[in-house]
Amino acid sequence: MEPLERYHQTRAVIEDFSSRTLSAIASAVGRLYYVSSLRDSGSGRYVHEGLASRYSQGAVQEGLSHCHEELFAKILETPLREQELDLEKCLRAAGEEYWKIVEDWRENLQFRNLCPAGAPEYLHDLFCSNMSALLAICASNKPN
Repeated sequence: MEPLERYHQTRAVIEDFSSRTLSAIASAVGRLYYVSSLRDSGSGRYVHEGLASRYSQGAVQEGLSHCHEELFAKILETPLREQELDLEKCLRAAGEEYWKIVEDWRENLQFRNLCPAGAPEYLHDLFCSNMSALLAICASNKPN
C-alpha cells in the first residue's frame, strides 16, 4: 500500500472509530478504558472486527494506537478535579458494581493497563499517580 493511501486509511479509521464508537461513551476515562480493552495483552495489537472488515490491518493498528495515545494525553491535560468527576462518571456507569470496581482498581492497579504502549515513563507514572489519588478520593466517599 502506498504511504499516502495508508495515511488516508488511517485517518478514516480514526474518524470512523471516533464518530461511531467513542462518541457513544460518556466519559474520557470510559473511552480510554474501551480502547485499551481492544489491545491484546500478549501481542500488543488492537483487535476490532468491525474496523478490520473495512480497513487494512496496518491502518487499524495505527488508527487505534493514535486514538489511544490521544485519549491518554487528553486526560493528562485535564485539571485533576475534572479528572475526578470524569472517573466517577465512568465508574458510576457500572451501577451497583461501582464500589467493587473502585476497590478492585485500587488493590490490583488495573488502571495501569489504560496507558498506551510506548508512553513515556514519566507520563505513565503521572497517570498512575493521579488514578491512585482519584480512586482514594472515590473510596473515601463510601458510605459506612
